[in-house]
Amino acid sequence: MSAKSIHLVRILSDHVAAADAMGFPPDVKEISGRAILDLLAATIAGVDTPSALATRRAAPGLFGSGQSPVWLTSRSLSAAAALFCNSAAACALDLDDGNRAARGHPGSCVIPTVLTLATPETRADDLIASIVVGYDVGVRIAAAQNPDRIKSRQSGRWAPYAAVAAAGRLLRRTPDEISRAFSIAGVLAPNQEANGSSGYSALTGNDVKEGIAWSSLLGLSALHLAMAGQKGPMDILDHASHYDGSRIVNRLGDHWEIVDTYFKPYGCCRYIHAALDALLEIMEREKLVHEDLRSIEVETFEWATRLANRLDPANIVDVQYSLPYCLAVAAADGRSALCPVTGSVLARTDLADLASRVAIRIDLDLDRAFPGQTGARVIVSSSKGRFVRDGSSPLGDPARPMSWQMLVDKFRMATGGRISFEKQSAIIDAVLATGQGEASGLLKELRSRR
Repeated sequence: MSAKSIHLVRILSDHVAAADAMGFPPDVKEISGRAILDLLAATIAGVDTPSALATRRAAPGLFGSGQSPVWLTSRSLSAAAALFCNSAAACALDLDDGNRAARGHPGSCVIPTVLTLATPETRADDLIASIVVGYDVGVRIAAAQNPDRIKSRQSGRWAPYAAVAAAGRLLRRTPDEISRAFSIAGVLAPNQEANGSSGYSALTGNDVKEGIAWSSLLGLSALHLAMAGQKGPMDILDHASHYDGSRIVNRLGDHWEIVDTYFKPYGCCRYIHAALDALLEIMEREKLVHEDLRSIEVETFEWATRLANRLDPANIVDVQYSLPYCLAVAAADGRSALCPVTGSVLARTDLADLASRVAIRIDLDLDRAFPGQTGARVIVSSSKGRFVRDGSSPLGDPARPMSWQMLVDKFRMATGGRISFEKQSAIIDAVLATGQGEASGLLKELRSRR
């Protein structure tokens, strides 16, 4: 890119500043409401996990007190501290949404950023616009990464850009400030090279996961640094060696990436979901119980084989990244045992035994379809015979969407026992009201205790 060309960070910052919910198509507004409800399901389910609790213990000392809400705790901290806490709860149980092009999770960064920073005076249209543009920028940059140069596929690598876009639009910052914030966030983003299926560590059952909470905080910090006058390399996205600029700007303002969001019925890595769907469909169709199962073969794409896939998970994060163990949990305890995963599935010899009888193989056709599809073929050998089921689009994909009612059912299942039925209903009604132009009720519900 020549020195006289417009940097991509500036093109994106103009896009962010101009985003107006009044101009969004109906499907964009509709899915933003679904995304809010789904994210709150993940957050409420994860609020008392060890990871979220540790974050709430550390955040006040690191980032101080203030008026921003730590959701459902009646605590208020600085905006940075509260965002760190809320995002940590949102991504703790792998129930948060995702995007196939990004190969990651925009919602647990973008929605906590917006709802943490929002005030009772925030207009619902501004809240929606900030969420939509946060998804848009994050997914575009994630999808544009050159994997030969940017090795990690973890969400933390690009989530700071999403947080800058969401916070920049909500706080009505100028394009100059937002573009400088992008340049800062891109430099400071965590490398994430150790963790996840694309990382070198074999111990993925840890609380850091994809670094989403830290990256959300980092994006907000980058925006404040830019507001104070700091800037980074403004050409950070302009190098074809690292980013495909045409992917970043393609149909910018015409296609909103949030419409390609997938939602998750199970609290585990998306790479496992097609196999879970197929197994449960076989068991329901053939009226099998887990004692009938002799062996399970899974033919899928290569990246699913790169998960840790532990047969003896030490914690619930290990479970989230184990295809064999998740299949065993679903077969023995049903789909509800994965929404969310709890400690009750650990140290179970029956589950470990069934997981040991799961074989995973790479299917070349399914591998070629990745990342656009995350399919699997499941072959069950049982006392009643041999059964096969193909699954190319897991439940929750845009091609096989979860309806509003399905997301309400997920919300009630995931948050049951954590908040009352009445509180559940109040939050559902408040999300609906936000879509109709009134956001104050939702913000009030998030500030109050369970």
